[in-house]
Amino acid sequence: MELQIFQVDAFAEKPFEGNPAAVVPLEAWLPDETLLAIAAENNLAETAYFVPEGTGYRLRWFTPTVEVKLCGHATLASAHVIFSRLRPELEEVSFETLSGGLTVTRGADGLLAMDFPARAMKPSIAPDGLEQALGKRPMSVLKGVNLMAVFDRAEDVAALRPDILGLMRVTGPLDAGLIATAPGPEGSGIDFVSRFFAPAHGVNEDPVTGSAHCDTSPYWAKRLGKDALVARQISKRGGTVLCEVKGERVELRGKCADYLEGVIRV
Repeated sequence: MELQIFQVDAFAEKPFEGNPAAVVPLEAWLPDETLLAIAAENNLAETAYFVPEGTGYRLRWFTPTVEVKLCGHATLASAHVIFSRLRPELEEVSFETLSGGLTVTRGADGLLAMDFPARAMKPSIAPDGLEQALGKRPMSVLKGVNLMAVFDRAEDVAALRPDILGLMRVTGPLDAGLIATAPGPEGSGIDFVSRFFAPAHGVNEDPVTGSAHCDTSPYWAKRLGKDALVARQISKRGGTVLCEVKGERVELRGKCADYLEGVIRV
């Protein structure tokens, strides 16, 4: 069997920026063990698979070790492949997922806009070992789908060199990733920065995490008193996510860059 595969850098202006995702269009679902084996072989943060369903697609995402319920950058990459390669006549694509219906719309400016759920975070007590795993005590900790450690300065987040095994022990029992976030540098035009770690899911540090902005955007919108936000994920690769909180939804916008197109033989 031969399958098309595309590797796309999401939330990127050009290759080697943003977050790479593999996108594999399918006509029908393969066994889950095959989907996971392909994702492990790709060894990227996410491999996305989609199958035509109704007027849109059923979309699933896999890390090298598990299937996840929501992934932003691989959704952006999947929509990019559909718009640029498979269905260039479309201006909007809809996906059914484990997190419900998601839509992606393309704009004349080259940005793709994703309609995602806004996820509330509640103040929480820091789990045992978090400060030691991060190497610095956060100003506050919140919990929702993920844990979020809030710091005073962007420099604090950039300087983190976490103990990955320690972080896995902290987050693994919670089945969560860890977001480290802080206000953007003064005068930079960036409202907030973040980094995202999910070692329990096989991703030590994710370059740019769309789904984490479902958590961070509502928090920073409330704290800063504005719904439209410029976010920068300050991983080694880095990427910009334009966020707008719209009630119980959040719009996440970004660009994609093509890197690779090939054939999988299974």
